[in-house]
Amino acid sequence: MRKAFADTLVSLAEKDSRVALITGDLGFQAFDEFARKFGKRYINVGVAEAQMVYLAAGMALEGYRPIAYSIASFATARPFEQLRFCVGYHKLPVILVGAGRGYLYSNSGVSHHAGDDLGLLSLIPNMTVVAPGDPVEIKALLPQLLQLDGPAYCTVGRYGEPVFAAEEAPMLGRGRRIRSGEHTVILSVGEIANEVVHALDELKSEGIYPAAYQFHTVKPLDIERLNLFSREFKNIIVVEEHVPNGGLWAAVVQHYASASDRPIVRRLGIPDRFMLGNLKQAELRRRNGLDAPTIAKACREAVGRPKKCI
Repeated sequence: MRKAFADTLVSLAEKDSRVALITGDLGFQAFDEFARKFGKRYINVGVAEAQMVYLAAGMALEGYRPIAYSIASFATARPFEQLRFCVGYHKLPVILVGAGRGYLYSNSGVSHHAGDDLGLLSLIPNMTVVAPGDPVEIKALLPQLLQLDGPAYCTVGRYGEPVFAAEEAPMLGRGRRIRSGEHTVILSVGEIANEVVHALDELKSEGIYPAAYQFHTVKPLDIERLNLFSREFKNIIVVEEHVPNGGLWAAVVQHYASASDRPIVRRLGIPDRFMLGNLKQAELRRRNGLDAPTIAKACREAVGRPKKCI
């Protein structure tokens, strides 16, 4: 995803001289081409996230379309005050990019965990919040974010994430259908969509066909699709590498809270606690029920068809 982000950024900067990249002492090698081609529009502020946001806000006021880049935990929590008052309050067209959201850097310890980033940025009025799941979504959504009149937060994963097949192209603000199905619908956000796809393949061999949608845009939420889901499906399973508060599940439950006709909504996600132990991401996901086998199990339970023992 990072290569897709870097390549798309170069393409956008070639077409629009207002596009600038500000980094918090990260992205070396990944941004070499951007720095070589657009040197004056490439600024490394060092390990100074608050100053990174101050600079982005100032450049936006001068007509630039700045993109500020840092590790997700540092890009969101550390300069939150600057994001709220300098960017959100003035509705400035700044795109904040958080690298390694969720628990991609899980074995680096709590300081590098970003299981609350979507919730934090969703708290800021005027902020669009997006968590793409693969290179295709990065390439499609970043240009759409540049068309906005206000601020946005976008996440990127690591190098080498697979592209997952989907039935729709990525569109900002709209849940992307990965696979059609019945009875149960799975909603994912971010790179966890790949685990959902693996679960769908496992269930297919058992004759279980849940629908799946990638809700890459957490804010604004695709209310239209959620209203359709309440009529089409009995169960919704939200899969997110995020704490309970402020993520996709919280937004979905909040939407259905005032609805008279609503499906059963179940969550597979990170609990409300610090993730200790410096586990690798795959192991952390397994222990917290965010891997394909657990997602498949939740779907079997939803349709009342437990897996048969052989």
